[in-house]
Amino acid sequence: MSAVLEIGIIVVYLFIALAIGLLAYRVSGAGAEDYYLAGRSIGTLVLLFTTFATLLSAFTFFAGPNIAYATGPEWILVMGVMDGIIFAILWYVIGYKQWIIGRRHGYMTLGEMLGDRFGSSGLRALVAGISLMWLFPYVMLQQMGAGEAITGLTDGTIPYWGGAALITAFMIMYVMLAGMRGVAWTDTIQGLFMLSITWIAVGWVLAAVGGLDAATGAMVEVNPDFAALGGGIYTPQFIISSAVTIAFGVTMFPQINQRFFVAESSRVLKRSFALWPVLVLLLFVPAFLLGSWAAGLPLDVPEGANVLPVLLTEYTPVWFAALVIAGAMAAMMSSSDSMLLSGSSYFTRDLYRPFVRPDATDRREAWIARIGVAVFATLAFLASLTRPGTLIEVGDTAFSGFALLSPAVIVALYWEGTTRTGMIVSVVVPQIVYLAHVLLESLPLPFTDARVPLPRTYAGWDVALGLMVLAAVLVVGVSLLTEHVTDEEVSRFTLPAD
Repeated sequence: MSAVLEIGIIVVYLFIALAIGLLAYRVSGAGAEDYYLAGRSIGTLVLLFTTFATLLSAFTFFAGPNIAYATGPEWILVMGVMDGIIFAILWYVIGYKQWIIGRRHGYMTLGEMLGDRFGSSGLRALVAGISLMWLFPYVMLQQMGAGEAITGLTDGTIPYWGGAALITAFMIMYVMLAGMRGVAWTDTIQGLFMLSITWIAVGWVLAAVGGLDAATGAMVEVNPDFAALGGGIYTPQFIISSAVTIAFGVTMFPQINQRFFVAESSRVLKRSFALWPVLVLLLFVPAFLLGSWAAGLPLDVPEGANVLPVLLTEYTPVWFAALVIAGAMAAMMSSSDSMLLSGSSYFTRDLYRPFVRPDATDRREAWIARIGVAVFATLAFLASLTRPGTLIEVGDTAFSGFALLSPAVIVALYWEGTTRTGMIVSVVVPQIVYLAHVLLESLPLPFTDARVPLPRTYAGWDVALGLMVLAAVLVVGVSLLTEHVTDEEVSRFTLPAD
């Protein structure tokens, strides 16, 4: 009976989100700009929470507490403090200028903006293609998280594939209906709900185990290193590499980068990135503390399982644990629906329209986008059934892949000397090297039978961080050695003097 109750709560919650999407569909326009960007009319509260909820993915609710459970509460420093601050700065450095340029020229995607500036449909397609490639595993991550969450919550009554299929079906229906307006409305409600429910979960667990001192004392008794800053995996190299690659990667996520275009005014944008670090800490601190405290509690966490559902099932009532997991799944759906919406815009605006149907109407484009959502989500679901890695591994791979795009974009936004060749080289070369590290266990040496291993870290530094530096060097160096071509429009990124 408890499994029925748990699934019932989750399904009801998802249907509420679907109802909001239906309402948004009824008031939305038929054009692409309204479907993708809600007519560029988003206010401060909704922009802040839609960005926030879009990042509340399986990586936050399951992988994050899992990392804290295994390695200690310093993960709060990496994600809560460093990334909260770094991303807020990047939101200003990248997002504010993108907002101005996008509003002036009507851009809806990053590839569209870069393609116009450098007069290259090839660059536009390249950015879109790379973004879709890294978006695929991150959508898959949400489906994996949902499958694992429901399996853990129901103690195996609902299989992994069933949970993954459930969230896939709902997010396809939701995105096809809602568009950006519905996604943003639902994100706001879900963000407020998850903030509240996570803090209630902290209070409930602490009351059950004897309070803050008891929970912290048990954690330190079992893992003394958890009381000290540093140690274990938390070397300076790990902390800096993780914080930088995650923060810079987030700015290039299609679902986040596209939100740089939607604010109704500059005041909305400035308020949002100023409040961002506070909002991040309000959620990440309790979520990761729950994972850290769980390490000192008598829990039986099966290998490969997520600690948060196990903790809540043990120390809170069934209905509350189901409510938290329902909220977490809704947060995963918030991430997934935003990814699918933005991914569909990258496909239609940067691939379909330029190369297949340049004369497509906005209405036709919006419907092609909806079909693309269903296909992309279904393929990601089928891939998630193979379970190609842990949530941490899949998420980290996607973050780093996106991070490699950021140096070229930042340089292009602020340096008029950036050339088309410099952009293409700085995008392609780091991606090829990183893909080799991700996909190949070792690299054959030319003219020999020997193979050399391809580590993901060098002296403790993430290879992606080094490749970000390489990307910055390439975009500047190659641009200095090459000339602007006639199709480039440097003035596209030039702002008028105040």
